[in-house]
Amino acid sequence: MIELGVPVGTAKTANSFLEGKEYAQDIGFPLVIRPSFTLGGTGGGIVHDKDELDEALNRGLQASPIHEVLVEKAVLGWKEFELELLRDANDNVVIICSVENFDPMGIHTGDSITVAPAMTLSDTAMQLMRNTAIKMMRDLGNFAGGCNVQFALNPNTEEIIAIEINPRVSRSSALASKATGYPIAKIAAKLAIGYTLDELQNQITKTTSAYFEPALDYVIVKIPRWNFDKFKGGNDTLGLQMKSVGEVMAIGRSFTEAIQKACQSLENNAVGLGYYGKSLMKAEDILSHIKVPKWDRIFRIKDALMMGVSVNTISKATGIDRWFIYEIQKICNIEKELAKYDLDSLPTDLLREAKVNGFSDEQISRIMEHGDEEDIYKKRKALGITRVYKMVDTCSAEFEAKTPYFYSTFEEGHINESKVSDKKKIIVLGSGPNRIGQGIEFDYCCVHGLLAIKECGYESIMVNCNPETVSTDFDMADKLYFEPVYWEHLWEIVEHEKPDGVIVQLGGQTALKLAKFLHERGIAIIGTSYDSMDIAEDRGRFSDRLKELDIPYPDYGTAYDVDEAIEVAHKVGYPVLVRPSYVLGGQRMRIVINDEDLEKAVVSLLKHTP
Repeated sequence: MIELGVPVGTAKTANSFLEGKEYAQDIGFPLVIRPSFTLGGTGGGIVHDKDELDEALNRGLQASPIHEVLVEKAVLGWKEFELELLRDANDNVVIICSVENFDPMGIHTGDSITVAPAMTLSDTAMQLMRNTAIKMMRDLGNFAGGCNVQFALNPNTEEIIAIEINPRVSRSSALASKATGYPIAKIAAKLAIGYTLDELQNQITKTTSAYFEPALDYVIVKIPRWNFDKFKGGNDTLGLQMKSVGEVMAIGRSFTEAIQKACQSLENNAVGLGYYGKSLMKAEDILSHIKVPKWDRIFRIKDALMMGVSVNTISKATGIDRWFIYEIQKICNIEKELAKYDLDSLPTDLLREAKVNGFSDEQISRIMEHGDEEDIYKKRKALGITRVYKMVDTCSAEFEAKTPYFYSTFEEGHINESKVSDKKKIIVLGSGPNRIGQGIEFDYCCVHGLLAIKECGYESIMVNCNPETVSTDFDMADKLYFEPVYWEHLWEIVEHEKPDGVIVQLGGQTALKLAKFLHERGIAIIGTSYDSMDIAEDRGRFSDRLKELDIPYPDYGTAYDVDEAIEVAHKVGYPVLVRPSYVLGGQRMRIVINDEDLEKAVVSLLKHTP
């Protein structure tokens, strides 16, 4: 990079512990230790002072298969950007997507909230990054395919340094592909066997060439999904080693709409950007909490803004660009307005503004503490405030798109780009944010479900929100709705498409949770009936069925509170196994040996059991 004239952070490579110590002394703290040839930041870390150095160096050297680490000056607080590129054997290069990290440097991209296209980049800085990335890619030798380049940018001077280049597809490539509708992996494979960009066709328009740069007329937000509650005692501070176990992507017409849709997709009880329980933190505690990057930082930033902490103070404490915090402030301002009304007095314009900014019906009813999501939906439907579906077409509607890949939004004029066919249709619900133990297998099931539906002569419709899945490839289903697997979004798709039925059993717990709502509204659940699934999911009903069938079973009882649980435990006899209903992968199951442990287990369970 230095030979190329591309600025990089001050750094030296060390192959031994003593070399690493020596270089650390020369460069000065804070430092980043980056092992060679590891993936997902494995073995890497930030070192703030000499007390942390020995452990970090040893960990990095052991993690690297060639026993080599880069000891690098940490540019903490700088902004982080990424460009996704494709190049062919004739040296044609296109930049598919720019991505901005919501979080500043110091957090692995896989653990960062990211936004596409870049939101806070000046035109001059963008052009400099483009030129630098293309120069780096061309210098890597004669390779054809995809790569992504990461940059850090000094927010005060716009000076940039290159952080890394991946001469391959990565996690970001899948995101860039779904964000733009440009099939990076498919085109990269064709470039690898000798095609050039100008010979290939844009898969979405079918009339333009692949040698073009996608244009986005919407905003993409990706939020990682963590499962720290499954790993008690695990360190939940985010850093250079990736800790997330999945992610969600949302598409909206604005950052506020996209961030709220992403929060609704996470399945961590958020109904938008906020939980609407009581925040137990004082303002000063919240400020010290948000200085440390943790999984819930964006929710805490919103809490701080609701308490009246200023945008500048939050920006200084977190290093997050003020533009993003001003956008979250908009959400807070609408929320404060909503709280002044009840269902009957709620002004139409305010309801429309809330929906345009991504508020869910349930979120609005909780803020007003009046009615429920059904009441809000009926009110807004009567006022004509309903979703329209827009197409992801790679070209901001400049050319007609042939591929039906849609997201929902609210706008005046109600121009719906999703045209309903007169074919019989089946909707498949995806598995939402992949978690450990429910990734590839559910996705594989969904894909084969779609193929089977097409084979049977039906129109296949996919609803999912995970960019890392094959089921969300735009050419898998006849129609793809890239939407949260969340009741409100699903219901409006059902009302729009009027399918013959919905398949819920291929998307794991995410899809199963929506079966009850579909059943109650008379929507046909294809395959196993709702009642049969409920017998299997409800621990009490399942055990009762075993009893009726005279199949041996362990002695059991069901409980809805601590007192009932203790009564059952005394009847059954310790040790007992506490098994929550409606969970996947044995989550939160406990073996308990006395009343005190049982009480703790049940209290913690009741918070989470659906």
